[in-house]
Amino acid sequence: MKKSLFFFLVVIIANGVFAQGSPHPFQKDIDAFVLQDSRQAPPANPVLLIGSSSFTFWKDVQQAFPGLPILNRGFGGSSLTDLIHFAPQVIFAYNPRQIIIYCGENDIAATPPVGPKVVLQRYRKLFNMIRSKWPAMPIVYISIKPSPSRWQLEPQFVEANRRISAFMRNKKNARFLDVHTAMLDSKGETRPELYINDRLHMNAKGYAIWQSLLGPLLLPGEVPR
Repeated sequence: MKKSLFFFLVVIIANGVFAQGSPHPFQKDIDAFVLQDSRQAPPANPVLLIGSSSFTFWKDVQQAFPGLPILNRGFGGSSLTDLIHFAPQVIFAYNPRQIIIYCGENDIAATPPVGPKVVLQRYRKLFNMIRSKWPAMPIVYISIKPSPSRWQLEPQFVEANRRISAFMRNKKNARFLDVHTAMLDSKGETRPELYINDRLHMNAKGYAIWQSLLGPLLLPGEVPR
């Protein structure tokens, strides 16, 4: 074997080993949650928020729902596959009364992207994982929002929402919460005043919409599972 070919194969093998041993991109976020829980016990039977940066940026979510034990375990940039991967740490480590999910937007916006069909498949897997442990766990899925910076993906967001809504329709203790429509103007276009400068994450006005729509769906007490 020529030296150049041998060197090329060694590089490929080495890179493969490194990739297998490299930490998950969100491992630090998960480690931070574990450390936080070790320093201060999470609330018993919380309303558990899981998902991506739209939850991470909701810094005053506890103040938005006073009297309810809110546990925010959103980690920025995550996709449904990340929630599935870290389910033991961000879902099953707790004993929630209810689970609220916002995820799927980053799946479609990823490189390479995935389509609405795959988003539904991933969500179905996550949903079934939760229900396999807690058969009657109340679950709320918040629809993918119409982010101005991702407006070119709007048709895919709409279709993914449609598919997940249909999947949730006949499931017991499961609700699809449409925030998407409420975040559009009368012409069906985005409302820039609901977002910070990156045109992706929401400001207080955007979260106020979520608060008004989500509040009536949150459970005030523990439910049998």
